[in-house]
Amino acid sequence: MANLLKHMMVLLIGLLGVGAGQAQTLNLTELYTTKAIVTGTGEVNRKPGLEECFRKVLVKVSGDQTVLTDERLASLLPKAGSAISEFRYRDRLEGRPIHDEQGTYDRPHDLTCVFDRERVDSLLESLDRKPWLEERPHLIVFLSVKQAGKAFVLARNGADGPYMRQSLAQAADTLALPVELPDSATLSSAALNAATLPKVEMGDLDTIAARYDGAKALAGSLVWSDREHGWIADWRLDRGDKIYEWQVRGVGFDEAFRNAVAGSLQVLSGNGQP
Repeated sequence: MANLLKHMMVLLIGLLGVGAGQAQTLNLTELYTTKAIVTGTGEVNRKPGLEECFRKVLVKVSGDQTVLTDERLASLLPKAGSAISEFRYRDRLEGRPIHDEQGTYDRPHDLTCVFDRERVDSLLESLDRKPWLEERPHLIVFLSVKQAGKAFVLARNGADGPYMRQSLAQAADTLALPVELPDSATLSSAALNAATLPKVEMGDLDTIAARYDGAKALAGSLVWSDREHGWIADWRLDRGDKIYEWQVRGVGFDEAFRNAVAGSLQVLSGNGQP
């Protein structure tokens, strides 16, 4: 089986055209901008929203999710507001009339915070971290999904997993990491399915991903577990010097994809094991 897969992949390399876009040129304004969902626009709800945006920007800029478990972070949260250049709201129910007995303070809003670059970099330095401002690699995600007797590989144009595709895109956008799924033709030509994908070596997947304008491969599996009351997600990523593997258990697929992207960001930024 392994030799057959390799043979199929070699054939694919000759057939596969350039599909996905190149790694995104880093937009510093977007890198230092984050969002949180808050209830209303009042000051009481704004404070936790600003703090959530602050946590997100520290991870997004540094690539290091361990900053969230740093004991020193708590002392910096009150300074979140001072690190913001501007903020704005967007009513998530825009266009819908206010219900009876409902005020604007009850309506969910997107709170967008644009942070001051120098201020954020300084606060990261106080936590012994630094911004990762290099052009971010483009990842192609090869993901097998198994639940209740159903199994498939998630494809960007497949019939299965539409909400998963949306969730993965949202997780990637939040952390400014270019992520895309392979198309069905790529998977079919390489004989990649839910049974074969977990057995394929990262080097072979990287070879396929590289045809998408030099992208790298992120390999994963999602398996539903009644015992864990959620998904068991396993991820693999080859940074070049070593293959990193990590897992999260008993979560929804939204959290599984956040874990995938945050872990990938940590590896690629040079911040070590997720």
